[in-house]
Amino acid sequence: MLAADQIVKALVVAALERGEERQIVAGIKLVNTRNSGIAFGQLQDAGAIVAVVIAIAVCALLAYFARHAQQPLMWLPTGMLLGGALGNIVDRVREGAVVDFLKLPHWPAFNVADASITVGVVILLVVIERGDRARASA
Repeated sequence: MLAADQIVKALVVAALERGEERQIVAGIKLVNTRNSGIAFGQLQDAGAIVAVVIAIAVCALLAYFARHAQQPLMWLPTGMLLGGALGNIVDRVREGAVVDFLKLPHWPAFNVADASITVGVVILLVVIERGDRARASA
């Protein structure tokens, strides 16, 4: 996920000037923008706070995974979350902000790492729920 995220971001940065937008299809735009905050642009330009929030989230994820690694499919959402987080961390280290490039109507711009994190959270919730149900029925 990390490699795919960084490759797509590099292609977008090479193809579009910062701030430029191109219509792809019906309301979906390819953009070249930066987000110095966290999800949905919250905490913009709050560098130290954002770094602490990200560090806590990654540590919590790794601790949770370590305690539940034996649970079926736990590796999948953990990998997606970690890969997405690392993709955005690479941007923050390199550029001081995350490169976002896909813009849907009425939605903030996002990137492959953001999509990986979002899907990873959904899958993690499903895996946790399945584990809870299996324990309850046992």
